[in-house]
Amino acid sequence: MPDLDKRASAQQAVDILHEISTLLNCQLDRRAISICVSMIEKGVNPEALAKVIKDLRQEAQKVER
Repeated sequence: MPDLDKRASAQQAVDILHEISTLLNCQLDRRAISICVSMIEKGVNPEALAKVIKDLRQEAQKVER
């Protein structure tokens, strides 16, 4: 039962973060949010992660042009 509670809590957290992401127009889906949360939980600097995501998006836009 504790595992089910953990999963439900994690799903609820991702749902809330997805709503925030949508409101802020971050263009992150639930899977990307889950990956980001996992990386942050493992010690990745959140500001550095945000910068990498931003840089990758800019590079993708350049490639599309």
